[in-house]
Amino acid sequence: MRTLFIVDPLERLGLAGDTSYALMLEAQRRDHEVWTCQIEHLGLEHDDPIAEAQLTLVRQASTAAEAFSIESRVSIPLEAFDVVLMRKDPPLDASYLHATWILEQARGKTLLVNDPRGLRELNEHLAVLRFPDLTPPTIVTRSARRLAQFQREQGGAIVVKPVDGYGGLGVFVVKDGDPNTSSLIENAIGAGTRWTVAQRYLPEAANGDKRIVLFDGEPIGAVLRVPAKNEARGNLHVGGRPVKTELDDDDRAIIRAVTPVLREYGQLLVGLDVIGGKLTELNITSPTGIRHIEELEKRNVAAAVIEGLEKRAATPPLP
Repeated sequence: MRTLFIVDPLERLGLAGDTSYALMLEAQRRDHEVWTCQIEHLGLEHDDPIAEAQLTLVRQASTAAEAFSIESRVSIPLEAFDVVLMRKDPPLDASYLHATWILEQARGKTLLVNDPRGLRELNEHLAVLRFPDLTPPTIVTRSARRLAQFQREQGGAIVVKPVDGYGGLGVFVVKDGDPNTSSLIENAIGAGTRWTVAQRYLPEAANGDKRIVLFDGEPIGAVLRVPAKNEARGNLHVGGRPVKTELDDDDRAIIRAVTPVLREYGQLLVGLDVIGGKLTELNITSPTGIRHIEELEKRNVAAAVIEGLEKRAATPPLP
């Protein structure tokens, strides 16, 4: 296959935990071409979507300078690629939105992973509310009064996070007795200028949140992300510790429930976040976890993704 990875600048990738890097390595191991670009290198020539892309040679290394060898940029129609993987990290800002519109022009011409319609319509924090029986009690508000009321309703402890947040940024645990409670709430809502997601605090979070990686609705691995001492977030890039884990009955029930929606919106590579048997986030933009699962379980998890892409690329893309 000829594969295009739309990613952040290669020198900014955290190789030790970067799923895009794992997929590139596996694609090259199978003798597929790996090309890379950033969203600013996408464009349209009349109605033909193109990318100013670079053929990229990938090797196992600890630094980007050692891991990647890139050739000069070439203007290539997206239909010349068998698979286009949109793997830029959030935020889903205006530039990201515009990139999904360009990718729409490639529909039916190549395999788009993940589908740009789903990337626009399934907010990673709000999409879980399609499954209210599987999620902790949740509200979305700009009101400090409502957040304070919700905190009382939930027994005095809630988690607040921005609607457009990512990577644990802007996530706070607000508890009774904290003298900073009012400031945390005001900061979360930007003094009433932005919507904030608030969920009941789940005490099981102290033991870690489980990232479940799916490909086309099938689980290909999971990792428990355990927060560091004096840290509420389990995100690995802020000090969380990856721990080997397994799926339980609650996890499987969540997977069964969300898979039809994921397939409806063309979301093939997805990360589910589960705490105490409750679905807290649905990660579709650039879900991570594969590298950590591979390290913990000593198996090739990326192979399941690339094999799935090979099968799908062998059939004509759906319009």
